[in-house]
Amino acid sequence: MIVKYISKPNSIILAVTPANTDLANSDGLRLARDVDPEGTRTIGVLTKIDLMDPGTDVVDILAGRVVPLTLGYVPVVNRGQRDIDTKKAIARSLEEERRFFENHVAYMSKAQYCGTPYLARRLSMILMRRINHTLPEIKAKIQAALVKYQTELASLGDMLGDGSGQASIVLNIITEFCSEFRTIIDGNSTDLTSFELSGGARISFVFHELFSNGVKSLDPFDQVKDVDIRTILYNSSGSSPALFVGTTAFEVIIKQQIKRLEDPSLRCVNIVFDELVRILTQLLSKQLFKRFPQLKDRFYQVVINFLRKQLSPTNKLVQDLISMESVYINTGHPDFLNGHKAMAVINDRVNQAKNPQPVDPKNRNVANLPPSLEPEPNNNGFFGSFFSGKKKRSGAMEPPPAVLKASGNLSEREQIETEVIKLLISSYFNIVKRTVIDTVPKAIMLNLVNTAKEELQRELLQELYKTEVLDELLKESEFTQNRRKECRKMIEALQRADEIVGSIAG
Repeated sequence: MIVKYISKPNSIILAVTPANTDLANSDGLRLARDVDPEGTRTIGVLTKIDLMDPGTDVVDILAGRVVPLTLGYVPVVNRGQRDIDTKKAIARSLEEERRFFENHVAYMSKAQYCGTPYLARRLSMILMRRINHTLPEIKAKIQAALVKYQTELASLGDMLGDGSGQASIVLNIITEFCSEFRTIIDGNSTDLTSFELSGGARISFVFHELFSNGVKSLDPFDQVKDVDIRTILYNSSGSSPALFVGTTAFEVIIKQQIKRLEDPSLRCVNIVFDELVRILTQLLSKQLFKRFPQLKDRFYQVVINFLRKQLSPTNKLVQDLISMESVYINTGHPDFLNGHKAMAVINDRVNQAKNPQPVDPKNRNVANLPPSLEPEPNNNGFFGSFFSGKKKRSGAMEPPPAVLKASGNLSEREQIETEVIKLLISSYFNIVKRTVIDTVPKAIMLNLVNTAKEELQRELLQELYKTEVLDELLKESEFTQNRRKECRKMIEALQRADEIVGSIAG
């Protein structure tokens, strides 16, 4: 416990040691030396001077020749147990102490520097010097604490009255909230941070990173395999095998893939909704709303309900955008690789793979068909490679099975047709993905974000700016009321301390 107090840098240490013991073994001096090695705030007090053996004194100690201290030593003669038991008056004890030092041969020449009264005067002088030394620091700390509590008291506000004052407070809170809400989304806030993205920057990240990359990562062929394309090609031809690559198969597949864009688009809406809720939570964490918990709860409910109401039209608009792309396949789009170009690309690939030898034009047939479309040497029929089965005996004919599924390897023609369809699907799907990446964020901004910026204040005024609910909304929390009282008490105490320090300095 002693160490706890003497360790404080502004404390003055009285190292009390009986004069009739070895000073080098003094526990008081040892503790003082541990916390005050320079000895700048330690004064030695020598007691029991009157109990020393005849012929001995503490002159060497007082002269600093034994254990020197910067502030030196003061010898005193205290009351003994007998004096306490007999209730000897303090004034009489002090008088006897004075006569002891004045009449002692070793101390009479320095009696004015001995005794309890001198120790008290010496301590007062040391205290005043330390106060003057630390006065500027103390004054600065008082001023800083005063400003701190005054600022907090101002943030807590004054006690509220009734009537128009309450309406004005609610109106100002709604106006300030909506202004900060718009500012955070637009990126004009004065509280911009360099540590993390916030507000509108997070929404932009959702659009240009999460949503964009999510849509771009969709691969139409992770679900549609070559065997599926072959089946759709034959199904779309009906009873008459197509002479050319069927556009119906292309449209069936591309519409299926476009529908896949709806899920990430709707998820993007929900993520942006969460980001708006995040901004709401950020604004409601301010001191003003801690003061009025009922108002905070009502703010949260009104804003959340408003944003949820906007979710339905936003989702509908996003779904309509995807439906627009799926109901009309614009094969005339300038960026679309049409069928002729696709066929040419695939034929070039096939020819390069075959690495054909130069052919004499005279040996080509009259039709001059490209090699990829010439009749195949083995006459297995149009469905020859569509499904595989056991070889039948000559002339045998049986009805087809209840379920026909594609199996076996693709023929050259089927391979070419499949590759053409895949090329067309990739070309058009990339066009649609670019369009969706561009239009879905615009739809979300229009129906959700921008509507919240423009209509939220009207909604809050309509729901909260009502005379009948003002008393309930502006009911202060118990914490605010108690904290206001504490701040006022601290301000009064600090102002008195500042006056005292000022008077000492003056």
